[in-house]
Amino acid sequence: MLRFNKTYFLLTILLFCTEVFIALFVHDNFIRPYFGDVLVVILIYCFIQTFFNLSKTKTAIYVLLFAFLVETLQYFNFITFLGLENNKVAKTIIGNSFSFHDLLAYVGGILITLGIEKIVSKKKETLQ
Repeated sequence: MLRFNKTYFLLTILLFCTEVFIALFVHDNFIRPYFGDVLVVILIYCFIQTFFNLSKTKTAIYVLLFAFLVETLQYFNFITFLGLENNKVAKTIIGNSFSFHDLLAYVGGILITLGIEKIVSKKKETLQ
């Protein structure tokens, strides 16, 4: 069940750096709020696949449920409950406002992930 997958690890690092860049330097109305949310579920998926030998579909479902949970906590202003409403890092990581569009972005990110996994799987089958 435990493993270390170098490819997923490198993707995790690349996606994490991309997310940090977006958080620090991109202040627009599309890339940061939507593309960043698409990427974050892909980032979490790759992180899990780095260390755990789980099915791709199960991992995708777990990541999507986790993202929905975080968004739901934003709806209930969980960051204020934790007393972190003035903490910039916490606000960046946890978020501080619910958006239905974020849920759609998470679904989009998971669909992209599963699509890429399917393409990679078919290419591996072709090479064997």
